[in-house]
Amino acid sequence: MDGGPEVRVEAAPYCCSTCDGEEVSGRKLLRKNRKARSLSTSSAGSSFEFRRTQSLHGPSPVTTFGPKACMLQNPHTVMHIQDPASQRLTWNKPPKSVLVIKKIRDASLLQPFKELCMFLTEVKDMIVYVEQKVLEDPAISGDENFGAITKKFCTFREDLDDLSNRVDFIICLGGDGTLLYASSLFQESVPPVMAFHLGSLGFLTPFKFDTYQSQVTQIIEGNAAIILRSRLKVCVIKDSWEKKARVDEKGIILINGDLESSQKVAQYQVLNEVVVDRGPSSYLSNVDLFLDGHLITTVQGDGVIVSTPTGSTAYAVAAGASMIHPNVPAIMITPICPHSLSFRPIVVPAGVELKIMLSCDARNTAWVSFDGRKRQEICHGDSITITTSCFPVPSICFRDPVNDWFESLAQCLHWNVRKKQNYLGSEDEEF
Repeated sequence: MDGGPEVRVEAAPYCCSTCDGEEVSGRKLLRKNRKARSLSTSSAGSSFEFRRTQSLHGPSPVTTFGPKACMLQNPHTVMHIQDPASQRLTWNKPPKSVLVIKKIRDASLLQPFKELCMFLTEVKDMIVYVEQKVLEDPAISGDENFGAITKKFCTFREDLDDLSNRVDFIICLGGDGTLLYASSLFQESVPPVMAFHLGSLGFLTPFKFDTYQSQVTQIIEGNAAIILRSRLKVCVIKDSWEKKARVDEKGIILINGDLESSQKVAQYQVLNEVVVDRGPSSYLSNVDLFLDGHLITTVQGDGVIVSTPTGSTAYAVAAGASMIHPNVPAIMITPICPHSLSFRPIVVPAGVELKIMLSCDARNTAWVSFDGRKRQEICHGDSITITTSCFPVPSICFRDPVNDWFESLAQCLHWNVRKKQNYLGSEDEEF
């Protein structure tokens, strides 16, 4: 505007809670010509500096996936926000290792698993990682012809072996659960994931196994379309009370009636949703929901679902939530059978921090699960903190993020399927 003073705004460095306080560099100075406005109710002549202390957008996702993969940068990006339709995968170096995840105890996947592993090891000369309990299947361990191939595999055990910086990309054989399991194996950077539809639903698995050789070859050669599926970083803090102990002069441990408090902290990376429910209790779940430190509501019902856009088409949609495209930066909050006619699902910005605690007058404890796993009890004094993670899951697309998503809506959920209305002919129009 004319006559307005030149205002130089220096954005404070953005520190994301999921990056352990490390500053995200690259904030440039913004210079704009505008009038200074007062946000207070005082006279027009007074004003004060207003600066955002927290971004409403989620943290900038890490765009390196495993030791060798990264996202191909688009030079036409605006404000460093890349158009999701132009997200492409490329390799810094040719990939040499692959993690193959197979649905356990599914006889229909034995032949595709064997074919894929033989193709990767003998034709593509790849180092194949397989979970130890997959090879313990009698149908695999008892196959003498396949035994020579399994000796070349590298094996791992869940929760015991760290696969970080060992695997270049992941291939999933099964349903959506295999992709969720792959996500749980990596608490930080996740390698690109190629998921084949060999399960029941297949909403997150766009590839068909019929032409796996050409499809896998195309991925190894690079430059494939990817979609970044955001995850939730969940921190569970549990208060535990233990009786104090002291040692007397004779070295005997004495325990008195005094109690001392200690905290146990556990962190999880969640791809679909965090579910807090009433568990086996017949009472209503009664939990307080905080957003950025402010109490926004108390959930009284069967529970509450906090989901990513990817998880919006899972448990959340069954509870009445809307479906959100995975590229939308958001967190969805969906009540489960709320005892209130006005409690509807809401969508909040991806940059907020949610906190869930038992209400002080709750009659019973609550239970929490993460992508349907690691189920545990939440008692008074415990808290669950949920934020958007810096480490998304780079899911390789069959075509592109938009077409793949709508294809899944139509094929898996039969979205908006209805019998067509009959055409109104000229004779009918007279009436």
